[in-house]
Amino acid sequence: MTDLKLLALDSDDLAVISAHMQDAVFKVGDIAYLPRARQFSLVANRFVWERTEPKRRSFERRRTILTFKRVEAVRSTGIDRTRNDDVRSLLALRFRQEGEGPGGVLELVLAGGGMIALDVECIEGQLADTGAAWETSRKPGHPG
Repeated sequence: MTDLKLLALDSDDLAVISAHMQDAVFKVGDIAYLPRARQFSLVANRFVWERTEPKRRSFERRRTILTFKRVEAVRSTGIDRTRNDDVRSLLALRFRQEGEGPGGVLELVLAGGGMIALDVECIEGQLADTGAAWETSRKPGHPG
């Protein structure tokens, strides 16, 4: 399978990236914010939802970089930034527009109640797979 590369410039694009990043896992130490460059990035192991089939017994994960530009500030709740090896799971990406312009708050919603909030000038994000896939027998489940 070819590496996935997606660009988000609006809420619809962000929803597509959110679907592909659902259940991605990452270490707290793999979060980076560069205030001078106004860039936030997260390196994660994403579950390859686009390759799931009903009777399939094995699945895939891929190393992925999620990057957002034009980030003015970053806040988080439910994350201890001193514990670099803690593993967190991403559930969804959401955007709340503030005012009439393109700016707002981009939220990375985490399992267990945590959240990373990015104050953004506008939506400008990118998902890029960075390596080969590896097999996993575990498919993420969600209580319903």
